[in-house]
Amino acid sequence: MRPTAIKPIQLFAFVLCGVAGIPLATTAQAPATGPVAVRFTATSANVSGAGEPIKINLSNWSTDTDRDQFLAAWTLTAAPAAEGRGGRAGRGVAGGRGGRGARGAAAPEPLPVDPAAVNDDSPAFTFGRGGRGRGANDAPAVPETPQSSLAAALKKTPTVGILWTSETVGYSIKYAYRLPQPDGGERIILATDRRVGAWNNLWTPAGSANVTDYAFSVLELRLTAKGEGEGKGSMTGKIAVDSEAKTIALDGYSALPLVLKAVKRQTGSR
Repeated sequence: MRPTAIKPIQLFAFVLCGVAGIPLATTAQAPATGPVAVRFTATSANVSGAGEPIKINLSNWSTDTDRDQFLAAWTLTAAPAAEGRGGRAGRGVAGGRGGRGARGAAAPEPLPVDPAAVNDDSPAFTFGRGGRGRGANDAPAVPETPQSSLAAALKKTPTVGILWTSETVGYSIKYAYRLPQPDGGERIILATDRRVGAWNNLWTPAGSANVTDYAFSVLELRLTAKGEGEGKGSMTGKIAVDSEAKTIALDGYSALPLVLKAVKRQTGSR
């Protein structure tokens, strides 16, 4: 049997349908997301919602460059960002060079802000609201703190994993740094760009534990060589610099209450 030749017009239609997203009978389904590199399960402890099952799925480990970036953000030693053209353009629309009398046509109405691009922790968002009636230079200066600097750095960093609670939406993990230990165990420092429990009261520290109100969360897992262990978090602890490991970490880990118990690396995880 002679093979059926595909005419140019048929080939063009096939490619066009694929680009347009029109399903074709001969088109294979898109492959599923690749296997997660590392998976952990745990149970919350010493919080108002104690006993909640927790899943931590990591697709990548953070690099030393990532570690240095977050350390610099926390210690306020990161190089300041240069002023971009976007800030000047915004000032032109608000102040209005184009709106000075009859010197020219009115400035075009600015496009709506993309919600995904808005940093609601930014002083410009809080005070300027897109330049409504006040120029960027009129907004009161807000001194940068280690917390605000690290929060901004976390928001700009690609996601390397997800922390799943009983909520429908998980928490994006932006920092996952692994520190192998001499006994074969490991320390794992995790940081999310949102405070775990931001949308519910299940993560309010129980009892008389101190409460820290960071806009993000830092968790530290300590596991044995068998991949079993515990975790503590910034819900009740402060963040400090681990000078030996050269990373952000929890201050006084041994004195903090557990927030994750029965932590276990799942079979097949690397």
